[in-house]
Amino acid sequence: MLSELSIKNFAIIESLSISFHKGLTVLTGETGAGKSIIIDAIHLLVGGRGSSEFVRHGEDRAEIEGLFQLDDSKHPCYTKALEFGIEIEEGMVVLKRDISQTGKSVCRINGKLVTISTLREVGSTLVDIHGQHEHQELMDDSRHLFLLDQFGAQEIMPSFAEYQTVFRRYEQTLAKLKALSENEQQTAHRLDLIQFQFEEIQKANLKINEDIELIEERKKLNNFEKIFDDIQSSYSALQGEQRGLDWIGLVMGHLEGAAALDPAYKNLFESVSNSYYILEDASRSLRNELDLLEYDPARLNEIEERLTEINQLKRKYGTSIIDILEYAAKIEEEIETLQNKETHISQLEKELSSLKKDLNLEAIQLTDIRKKWADRLTKLIHKELKELYMSKTVFSIRFDASGTFTKHGTDKIEYFLSTNPGEPLKPLSKIASGGELSRMMLALKSIFSKHQGVTSIIFDEVDTGVSGRVAQAIAEKIYKVATQSQVLCISHLPQVAAMADTHLYISKVAKGGRTKTSVTPLPDSEKIKEIARMISGVEITDLTKKHAEELLLLASENKKI
Repeated sequence: MLSELSIKNFAIIESLSISFHKGLTVLTGETGAGKSIIIDAIHLLVGGRGSSEFVRHGEDRAEIEGLFQLDDSKHPCYTKALEFGIEIEEGMVVLKRDISQTGKSVCRINGKLVTISTLREVGSTLVDIHGQHEHQELMDDSRHLFLLDQFGAQEIMPSFAEYQTVFRRYEQTLAKLKALSENEQQTAHRLDLIQFQFEEIQKANLKINEDIELIEERKKLNNFEKIFDDIQSSYSALQGEQRGLDWIGLVMGHLEGAAALDPAYKNLFESVSNSYYILEDASRSLRNELDLLEYDPARLNEIEERLTEINQLKRKYGTSIIDILEYAAKIEEEIETLQNKETHISQLEKELSSLKKDLNLEAIQLTDIRKKWADRLTKLIHKELKELYMSKTVFSIRFDASGTFTKHGTDKIEYFLSTNPGEPLKPLSKIASGGELSRMMLALKSIFSKHQGVTSIIFDEVDTGVSGRVAQAIAEKIYKVATQSQVLCISHLPQVAAMADTHLYISKVAKGGRTKTSVTPLPDSEKIKEIARMISGVEITDLTKKHAEELLLLASENKKI
């Protein structure tokens, strides 16, 4: 859920910090107080389109920051964050967005700088905003198939996964066949190119780690004089009259005499004796190394030429010798394929035909399962609409099986609606009535909220155009959605305000010639006054207060059901 929201220098908001809670939070206040500005800020926070017009007059930039808490370890935000290399610790996600006077945005997720598109993708898993005139996801017919698949995920997704497995093989085979079926001239050019490349790599006779070994050998040759001097000096320090080994041999002789007289010195004698023989071996090894050391300028030239050849191949075919050899193996296979093109085309055509049959069977099975769940969804939506006093409304999910294989199957679906008896079914996105649209959206959201996994759902005046018993039904429906996800709702309906778990009152004041917005959580006594104001519109009377108390009491009873 969205637990904290901080807004600075945004529109008429100078500085505002709001704490949100689980359940239903209703925001009310006079028109123009800044309720929708708060929702606009959240919309921008999750990747909405920004503008310099949002920056408060006289300020350099607007700042919006929100803290989201994830209770479910399988929340889709984790997968999306991992995709972009963003770490989520202790289930906390902090989104931050700054908008400058020039309109440019700086976006961060958990402190990491991200693009607006990344912010939007992560934000879409956290917040779902529905406005009075916004159809958004539920009203977008391109999303209808996705919503159906989410609804029936336990049966649809396994079938969908099997379809996609075959579809990927089908696409790969189709791409291979298309590449082989290109015109003869392109094929000939490609064959000439990769044959030349393969011969060039083969001629080089590369060995794995050869470049590393050559670089090490070059280093030794370039430092030959220093290495020779160091070994020569080391040998001279050990071997010869009055040198290291002579002195250690003298020490060993004296300690041998002492140990013969007193066994307490035996261990010390043995330690020096062992050291002497170890150094004697080292001295012999140093002498052998001196005999073997030989500077060969011709070898250095050979190494430089070989490294140049290897580096040229790296620039063409890979960053390492392993990459070059892997590329050679790949084009060797392609050469064989192109040289025997007709045979391979025939094999691919047979394979594609077989895959097409398998894919068609998977697609038919997927469609059948989707239609079964579409029937269940249709029944549930009719039930929800009946509770919203739209019992005469007919909802339908239409399938258009194009026969074309896509990554989603062969199905294209769209939601249709008829709100009055005798009227034809029309696409959901073309419903004209604001009140009907609001109720339809709430019916769908009541069903889909538990399947979408979104942390917070925002309703911005979606109850406009309704009243009476429909208003009460909408209030109960919004509260039902809030039992599945955190809901923030801007409303002018007293019925909705009465159902709130948290009631925030938005007001604006003029101070120092500037307008500021403030947010006040209302205690129960103040809730009554605010709901009474919403009922009366102008003057609060004892009767409207009593009506407000009755609404709150009714709401409390409805919450228990």
